[in-house]
Amino acid sequence: MKRKIILTEDGSHTIFSEEVNQHYHSRFGALQESKHIFIDAGLCCEIIAPLETVSILEIGFGTGLNALLTYFRAKELNKTVYYETIEPYPLSLYEVALLNYPNLLSYTNANEIFTILHNTVWNKAQTISNNFTLLKRKMSATKATYTPNRFDLVYFDAFSPEVQPELWTKELFESIYNSMKNGSILLTYCSKGSVQKTFAECGFLIEKLSGPIGKREILRVKK
Repeated sequence: MKRKIILTEDGSHTIFSEEVNQHYHSRFGALQESKHIFIDAGLCCEIIAPLETVSILEIGFGTGLNALLTYFRAKELNKTVYYETIEPYPLSLYEVALLNYPNLLSYTNANEIFTILHNTVWNKAQTISNNFTLLKRKMSATKATYTPNRFDLVYFDAFSPEVQPELWTKELFESIYNSMKNGSILLTYCSKGSVQKTFAECGFLIEKLSGPIGKREILRVKK
């Protein structure tokens, strides 16, 4: 894939994919977007906050930013995390080394952890620390199988329905729904009416939340 690194408005990087003509993160700020949607409205929300152990599924590992933020926030909250992520087109280690996320975080070992997250082997669960296990699956989300009743929290961070419609289908959402525990939640930046309709058809309860800078609203759906 042809990709180039772009500086967003909050000083953090994103990547622009020339193949699908879309950025991996918001141009208004990659870091603030990930924190707002997946950490604040997901990992730290009132539904997930009481859980000592959290099982997370991420659709779209991408730059690894969501995993990085989750690692450190979970450590602060004394949570044990199992993190399973799906990505068919991983970044090269050269691209990873150019991303500036560790430099923008206050953690002294942010660069070390970011490198480890990207360097771990694919398709095999790896222990990153005593509270964080990572399984990266190198495949399309449409071809993956999902363990039933496994996940407490889902980060749905695929490219938009306009460029990857196959990732926003009822069939995929039903598979993910079945992999989630009762009472679990899924977060996504996309609040299109057609996406809401598909979620509803799968049985999700839909909640609209205020979006990050540059976006009016996001979705949090519950099983």
